[in-house]
Amino acid sequence: MNRPRPGYLLGLVILALTACSQVAGDGAPEAVPAAPSVLPATSTPAYWFPAVATPTLGAAPASQPTPDKKPGIGQILLRDDFSSSEVWNTAVSDQASVVVAAKALTIATQAGIAPVATFRQGQIFGDMYAEITARPSLCRDADDYGLAFRAPNNIAYYRFAVACNGTAGAQRFSLGAARILHPPMLSADAPSGAPGDVRLGVWAVGSQFRFFLNGRYQFTATDSSYAAGAIGVFAHAAGDSPVTVTFADLVVYAVGAAVPAAPPPP
Repeated sequence: MNRPRPGYLLGLVILALTACSQVAGDGAPEAVPAAPSVLPATSTPAYWFPAVATPTLGAAPASQPTPDKKPGIGQILLRDDFSSSEVWNTAVSDQASVVVAAKALTIATQAGIAPVATFRQGQIFGDMYAEITARPSLCRDADDYGLAFRAPNNIAYYRFAVACNGTAGAQRFSLGAARILHPPMLSADAPSGAPGDVRLGVWAVGSQFRFFLNGRYQFTATDSSYAAGAIGVFAHAAGDSPVTVTFADLVVYAVGAAVPAAPPPP
């Protein structure tokens, strides 16, 4: 029997391999799936981000307490409900009147004259905190009224003045002339015109005075002319029309002697 030639056997092998590489149907070669890539094991998670330095939080600033504008207030030295007129300077004339009635003191004054002031007799005050309620019933524009204190006599005193234009200020009066201690400033607590109702307060220690309306601090003034004196009230018609103001519920408190005259620095 004849043996096949070596070249003939090599051709058969090539044909067999070619046939195996064809795909049934359209004859396109079959896609060979790629082997999955295997990543080396690592401890870093897939969502890793670079480290960011965390800022160091400083200590929160300590809150500062609101300074007490009326320190050292102690016992009541005087409470006057105006049930008696004996301790007040009262008078009635064509130009002005000061009348105590129905537990109130009323000042009525015509225009064109000096401020009308009346003082309580029998007690003088140096360091103190005083409050009084004022009710203007006829008043407008620059007409003013208020609390007089540390009056060594009837023609010299300090005064806390509320004007009917909604401002408040402080002056020192002597012989009919006024020296401004604090210029008038607008205040939401000062009634604009009449009728109105406001509670005036004066804290006086040494040469320093602090002024309040309805318990709210307004401003500070200083003066050393009068160390002590009587307490009173006043009204003034600054324009060309009369003024009428009623005062009620006067209270004077002691203030401790150890209270510093100036507030501590912030």
